[in-house]
Amino acid sequence: MVLGAALLVALGLLSIAYGSTLIPLRQVVGALAHAAGLGSQSPSGPVGSIVVDLRLPRTLLAIAVGAGLGVVGALLQTVTRNDLADPFLFGLSSGAAAGAVSVITVFGDTFGVWTLPLAAFTGGVLAAAIVLLLVSRVKGQGPERLILAGLAVSFLFTALTNYLVFAGDQRAAHSVLFWTMGGLGLARWDNVGLAALGAGIILAYGLRNHRRFDAFLAGESAAESLGVPVARMRRATFLVAALATAILVAVAGVIGFVGLMIPHLSRPLSGPLHRNLVIACALFGAILLLASDLLARTLLPPQELPIGIITSSLGAFFVVTLLMRNRL
Repeated sequence: MVLGAALLVALGLLSIAYGSTLIPLRQVVGALAHAAGLGSQSPSGPVGSIVVDLRLPRTLLAIAVGAGLGVVGALLQTVTRNDLADPFLFGLSSGAAAGAVSVITVFGDTFGVWTLPLAAFTGGVLAAAIVLLLVSRVKGQGPERLILAGLAVSFLFTALTNYLVFAGDQRAAHSVLFWTMGGLGLARWDNVGLAALGAGIILAYGLRNHRRFDAFLAGESAAESLGVPVARMRRATFLVAALATAILVAVAGVIGFVGLMIPHLSRPLSGPLHRNLVIACALFGAILLLASDLLARTLLPPQELPIGIITSSLGAFFVVTLLMRNRL
């Protein structure tokens, strides 16, 4: 954990230093110190403004989104007992994407800069509500029914997104493509707070209920015998995960595979119990997204790759590795 925290700080400084213009680390540290009131002299030229107003919000957004998605994946994998569970599997990301694409291609910026986040948030919450409604209509509410309902809703909202792209304003196709693959280019100080809220909600929920999540590791029958209301806990976890995911997708777009990979990478280091696991997933999720964003900005200069291309490539390799090791 100490090494992970040190790596997070190092990647954060590199993320601020690298961009369309390379800023020496000495000037980055000086600008941050001056902004925090620890330095007496501000950096010369526009360096201070670039560091504090442009790159620092992007770095903090990457940390918040990565941490939130990592914890969401861990909790969903626990309550569904499915090693491949993540926000994509349950239609949460697809619903948020459909809401955002409807704004880009059809409705336009009705509420100004907050139109896109509000639409994405509405779509994610709507997808979660439909999944829970479907599950409540069938006999039994086990994890396999939740997964099937999530897959159905995911396919439904993906089809809706594709229809909106085809039938809407074709000039917006590039914006749609970049947003549905995820990106941190819209980072501002006002939406960094929103992302921190989403990550804070799921992190606080996981830590508050860590003993209940530990009980799930022994099986549903054992959890019930220990006094854990399994069905109600599963629904509550899904709702909180949906809320956090909708907030995170609303500010950063659809970023896949973070919630799938991070719990598997964290468990060997933190152990299976959730008090340590939740913290580890938050830390390593932030590290993964910072590193992916750094690659996205440096692999194809001066263009910026959607960050979802990086995380999806890593996720595909990760799943193949798990299969080769017979862990899935």
